[in-house]
Amino acid sequence: MTTYFISRHPGAIQWAQEQGICVDKQLAHLDIDEIRSGDVVIGSLPVNLVAELTLKNARYLHLTLDLPTEWRGLELNIEQMRQCHARLEEYRVDRIEE
Repeated sequence: MTTYFISRHPGAIQWAQEQGICVDKQLAHLDIDEIRSGDVVIGSLPVNLVAELTLKNARYLHLTLDLPTEWRGLELNIEQMRQCHARLEEYRVDRIEE
């Protein structure tokens, strides 16, 4: 099992380190082909990629923020991450076929 932290944002990376989250690989972008069953992926990924992780039997922990509207699009520092109550929430996503 490998734990991946997917982020290109320094504040998010610092926050994860501060939380004591054990990460095997920190990457700016996810390569879905690298993920295996039982792996853990942490980040803020689009729903279609989370669905692919679910199909691979990998766990996905979403980095959730209560982000004020005026902070959208800004590069947050670690203190702003704390102010946004940064936390990890586990999700599984199933694509509905028609």
